[in-house]
Amino acid sequence: MPVYEITDKVRGLMPGVIADLEELISIPSVAFPGYPAEPVERMAQRTLELVREAGFADARLMDVPWGYPPIYGEIPGPPGSPTVVLYAHYDVQPAPESQGWTSEPFTPTRKDDGRIYGRGASDDKSGIATHLGTLRALEGNPPCTLRIILEGMEETESNLEEFVEAHPDLFDCDLFLITDMGNLEVGEPVLTTALRGDVSCTVTVRTLEHPLHSGVFGGPAPDAMMALARLLSSLVDDAGDVAVEGVTGGVWDGGDVRESDFRASADLLPGVSLTGTGSVGDRLWGKPSINAIGVDITSIDASSNVLHPEASAKVSMRIVPGSEPEEELAALVRHLETHAPWGAQVEVTPAKAAPGFVCATDGPAVAAAREAMAEAFGRPVGEAGCGGSIPLLRTLQSVAPEAEFVLWGPEDVAGSRIHASDESVDPEEIERMVVAQVLLLQKLGG
Repeated sequence: MPVYEITDKVRGLMPGVIADLEELISIPSVAFPGYPAEPVERMAQRTLELVREAGFADARLMDVPWGYPPIYGEIPGPPGSPTVVLYAHYDVQPAPESQGWTSEPFTPTRKDDGRIYGRGASDDKSGIATHLGTLRALEGNPPCTLRIILEGMEETESNLEEFVEAHPDLFDCDLFLITDMGNLEVGEPVLTTALRGDVSCTVTVRTLEHPLHSGVFGGPAPDAMMALARLLSSLVDDAGDVAVEGVTGGVWDGGDVRESDFRASADLLPGVSLTGTGSVGDRLWGKPSINAIGVDITSIDASSNVLHPEASAKVSMRIVPGSEPEEELAALVRHLETHAPWGAQVEVTPAKAAPGFVCATDGPAVAAAREAMAEAFGRPVGEAGCGGSIPLLRTLQSVAPEAEFVLWGPEDVAGSRIHASDESVDPEEIERMVVAQVLLLQKLGG
């Protein structure tokens, strides 16, 4: 079909696609420990029904040793046609009241800007909606062999890597189509070509055997919380760049983000400056970043006039695409162990070492994706990175080393606010992505 016919057909399908998306948003499929299992199981069953109705008649919930099951199915294409694996995930982040939502997170809400608000509206139920729209536009008769894998635990401790390693034959393909990304801004198409990795650890600082009266001992006796604060501040320089020796850094030569757009999307408070040096793209995808994402210490309500003997923090460092996570984590641990002030005792417990990912961009499938996206959006396609690591991609690459990867989706960076309050998606972005996926499969099928 020519582009205009595909566009018209997809536009006619969109009311049903959006209705399905809104239904899925209403299911609180939080797979984190401590959350009820029933909504996640209900989400898996409803998603399975929709996938089957869209053309994957043999789709099923796969057996896994633990956790929520992935959904897998296959539609054979013409003999000799390439094999494409479609990926998205059906679980979502929690949405606590403390985040400050302005609408109910599990009630899909249309606002004046035309966007659909709700937890998972973008990440990644919009990816599922994009696949459903693609399959319906193809009427269950794709021009190449399609396989689908919808993960149920992407946002927490994933079980899919183990599943892939146990069933490599299911993932033998020519292209992985990962629809869990998005453009920097609505309507401005980019392919995601690099993902930052993520390493983390917990650091505990001890200075005293027990609490001491701050009036009697304060001054000469070191407070563990102050020692921890000094240690954490040593992780970055005055500009906010990472100051950990041995950590990999560089520059980003793909598409950039305008500083004004970044400030607006991040909702920085008036007068607060951006941290780090270089372009925004450099700081997001060419350099590491580091944050203290949790602290254990006495609360203000429970505080009294004492010096703290012990304080702990969880430190997370995003690492540049292509770097080795174990080496980056080791550099972070060395820094924490050697930079505590006043001889404070330090104990560091490594927690996570997730690799980043770099997509090859010189293959025929990526070239076809670039063409398809340009036709769907009506403008040239750029390249961008992403801060979210997906360790699964390295595992997929290990079982299908010749396969190409295309990373895209409807989650625009400027407006989607994934993982935060008021997550949303622009339905027109889903429509354009459905058109792009249909065009890509058509090009691959010849």
